[in-house]
Amino acid sequence: MEHQLDWALAACARILRPMVRLALAMGVKHPHLEVLLRDLLLEEATRSWRQQGVAKPNISQLSVTTGLNRKAVTAKVRETADALPHTEVSAAAKTFTLWLQLVSENQALQRLPITTEGADAPSFETVAKLGSRGNVHHRTILDELVRLNMVAEQDGCAELKVDGFVPVDDLQSMLAFLGDNGRDHLLAAVSNTLGEQPRMLERAVFARGLSLQDCEKIHQMMRERWAAMHLELAGEMTRAVDRAPSGAKGRIRVGVYTYYEDEAAPGAPAVAPKREEESTR
Repeated sequence: MEHQLDWALAACARILRPMVRLALAMGVKHPHLEVLLRDLLLEEATRSWRQQGVAKPNISQLSVTTGLNRKAVTAKVRETADALPHTEVSAAAKTFTLWLQLVSENQALQRLPITTEGADAPSFETVAKLGSRGNVHHRTILDELVRLNMVAEQDGCAELKVDGFVPVDDLQSMLAFLGDNGRDHLLAAVSNTLGEQPRMLERAVFARGLSLQDCEKIHQMMRERWAAMHLELAGEMTRAVDRAPSGAKGRIRVGVYTYYEDEAAPGAPAVAPKREEESTR
């Protein structure tokens, strides 16, 4: 289509703007982003050719697909380095989620002895063993949760301090969650836009022309609804993993987000002064 390139670039600009804001705040410069974009173009071009049955696309094919010259194509010799942990494999996150599920059924379990003598008595050790499937020592998991300020340790007991695994005191972990959650959210949107099957759930509701107080009220409503749904989803996912056949490779991430701002604040994008409300996607 005549305007397809312009449309795609406009969509990319909207998506990339928050990432550019993050990059500038973290000290990332143009040369860093240029190298990253080049490498990602080549990796995705390679993936695209492989989907078409070409096991190892040549330099010319990659050059034509990406628009990079042959020298730039040959300059990439290895996969893009990833300095962040993968949030879905965190033993601390899995243990924390399981603990929240148990607390939703019995509030008394919010405070647990770290270890107990009785095999059937609840303890942080038993929760950590179940959450990590015995792959990580409970002391290692507890130290990590205490470091993240999510759990308090006192008098031989561990106690939950927060109701969600959001490691706000750890920049690396927060960036990892931003990367993983943002990636999968956008993968769902891109998959739907390109007409891939099955269609992914991707919905949002938008309103303009309300007070920041009402924005925050809606924000808190979503937090409350998500808290209940989170526990239900985590339980179903746990059961699904338990009954999955050996070697199963499926993965799923379900999320929710809320964002609001004062568009009249300095630096906010200019918009027409009108009221509107709409559902998207």
